[in-house]
Amino acid sequence: MTSVRKRGEQIRRFILANVESHPDSITNHTAKKFGVSRQAVNKHLARLVDEKALSREGTTRNRRYALVPLIEWSASYKLPETREEHTVWRDHIQPRLSPLPDNAMGIWSHGFTEMFNNAIDHSNGKMVSVKIKRTAVSTSMLLVDDGIGIFKKIMLEFGLDDERHAVLELSKGKLTTDPKKHTGEGIFFTSRMFDNFAILSGDTYFSHEFGEREDWLMETETHKPATAVHMKLNNHTSRTVEKVYSKFAASDDDFSFSRTVVPVRMAKFGDEFLVSRSQAKRMLARVHRFSVVVFDFRGVREIGQAFADEVFRVFANNHPEIQLEWIYANSAVKRMILRAISLKDDAMGQQKLFDD
Repeated sequence: MTSVRKRGEQIRRFILANVESHPDSITNHTAKKFGVSRQAVNKHLARLVDEKALSREGTTRNRRYALVPLIEWSASYKLPETREEHTVWRDHIQPRLSPLPDNAMGIWSHGFTEMFNNAIDHSNGKMVSVKIKRTAVSTSMLLVDDGIGIFKKIMLEFGLDDERHAVLELSKGKLTTDPKKHTGEGIFFTSRMFDNFAILSGDTYFSHEFGEREDWLMETETHKPATAVHMKLNNHTSRTVEKVYSKFAASDDDFSFSRTVVPVRMAKFGDEFLVSRSQAKRMLARVHRFSVVVFDFRGVREIGQAFADEVFRVFANNHPEIQLEWIYANSAVKRMILRAISLKDDAMGQQKLFDD
């Protein structure tokens, strides 16, 4: 009897964990996973509906299931009157997220205070709103301010080419428009703590999914000058703030943010090819602040001789203290990299991790 009950609990946990990605096929998906009949799965679905963990709509053939929100809450705060993000966290946000495990609460504390503080210090806006939704499986949060827009702000402050270039700089880390108050690590690390992290500002959409090396950059058809930040985390994640920080230390005894992964494809605009030294210099901006730099060549079919030479010979010679690595280089890109390295005075520090 105990084994039957345990299996039933496993089935229901599986349903809850997978219903968001399979809202209209969760019955078949679960039946296939556990080798049981659709009728058996439907009994578990009915129980979860009765327990108000799931909602159900549509007829039998077109039935869809969804997680029922345990909490839906929203509030707005005036800027610049609101100046203490930790007070908003303590008095308004933390009570709405409880009870969550300590490690998950630590991530939410870090993520909310970093993003809310960005709105206070950098948005030049008049208002920021916060929305929270918590289900039995995960919690999501949306922060929206009515300011200048994060990508436009970075573009103007640093004299960048456009807002896409601002995303490239954000993806490296250590970027801030106010170095006296901020280290520039907030968005970088926050984006890597959550299961899903996204920023929509202007006509540019930036997102990161946990476990993926690459950030995603898309252009939208609508232009919204405000900044919207979305964060989502499984309620029972094993992740901790400390584990995320440690991933970007160069060694076990290095507690600084000393390692970065540069998505090379973001250095190009539109359909242009990466062929020039100016493009390489655009990509190399500020990487001298790190001791290990990993160039991710996913989505890059080829690079020019001048581009490769600027990175792997000129920059490498000028910064022998920096270890340059590359990943996901196809054969054409690899040939250009190795050619540049062969011309380098000292090839020490160059390391190929793996190619596709």
